[in-house]
Amino acid sequence: MTHVDTAYVEATPEYQAATEGAALVDRSDRSLLTVTGRAPAQMLTGILSGTMPPDPEPVGQGLERGRAFYSTILTPKGKVVTDLRVFRLEKGAEGAHLMDVPAAGLAPLEDHLKRYLPPRMARAREPEESLGLLSVVGPGGARLVSEHVLSGLVGEEELEQLAEGEERILTREGPVGVRVIRNGDVHPLALDVIATRGMIAELWGRLEGAGARGAGKALWSTLRMEKGRPAFGVELAADDLPPEAGVTSRAVDHEKGCYTGQEVIVRVRDRGRVNRHLRGLFLGSRPLPEVGTPLFIEGRERTGGEIRSVTLSPRFGQGIALGYVRREAEPPTAVHLGSPDGPEVQLRGLTDDGWDLVDGDPGGSGPAEAH
Repeated sequence: MTHVDTAYVEATPEYQAATEGAALVDRSDRSLLTVTGRAPAQMLTGILSGTMPPDPEPVGQGLERGRAFYSTILTPKGKVVTDLRVFRLEKGAEGAHLMDVPAAGLAPLEDHLKRYLPPRMARAREPEESLGLLSVVGPGGARLVSEHVLSGLVGEEELEQLAEGEERILTREGPVGVRVIRNGDVHPLALDVIATRGMIAELWGRLEGAGARGAGKALWSTLRMEKGRPAFGVELAADDLPPEAGVTSRAVDHEKGCYTGQEVIVRVRDRGRVNRHLRGLFLGSRPLPEVGTPLFIEGRERTGGEIRSVTLSPRFGQGIALGYVRREAEPPTAVHLGSPDGPEVQLRGLTDDGWDLVDGDPGGSGPAEAH
């Protein structure tokens, strides 16, 4: 462990831009695949756990509105192959779809699709003109995106009020247009921009020239952990179930038709409960633990969980971690770090809107506000 005095965690210029102005984050750790064929929607319905996106709606002046949905792809035993977002590109039974996939999930996804996606009905592949993704994060981002990405066709206030997954699309630019989507994985306002890689490079230059500050992927990781959202390959992995990771409300559509892994998800919903949950941990000013450090529940000698990720949090003024803990440790409570008699760290629940805080916690009481 490396000792870091986290009593007063100083925000970096990048963090300040993301929480007070506007920061640009390169999301090249994502892969964008188009799904085309005779029946893409029908085939994806049987693979994805979540809601299928509706047809985009024209609103005039080369602008459309659409909705992307977060989802998981599961094995027959309900384990996560990957998570992703799915977009509808075209109308009709043969209308193309777009999948936004984390880099860590691309190889398992491709292997899964070889077995479960009939190629004569639908194929997933990288489009001929490669696509890119950048995120504009911060309260000043909506104005910059309105003016420099959407040519003023969508106002700043409208962008600020988008629900998670809602998108506005300039159809005149490239094979998928220029798509702006509200991202809910971090606590400041975040707008994702999807376009061809050439267009993404051009838009980055425009936004940076207008005052947005470039930032690295480490910033996104910190902001995401401050929101309490799991990322595939970090807190959400191949041995995890969606109910354990707390993503069921976003990733599972209980009203849709059958999909691979549905039986396990329904069984947990109706008759069972999972043995562990993803939780947040306040670490205080102690040394930052390594990923994989075991967690122990009071009065038990056996390991009760483990840390999956750790960061210094300017928002909470201390080190924080996300990790899995057995259901017996019901937050808010304390668990022991590293050994049964190790230092106590504070355990908190996580919701879609943020950390479930209590009186005396940094940020106040009740779920952390989603700014």
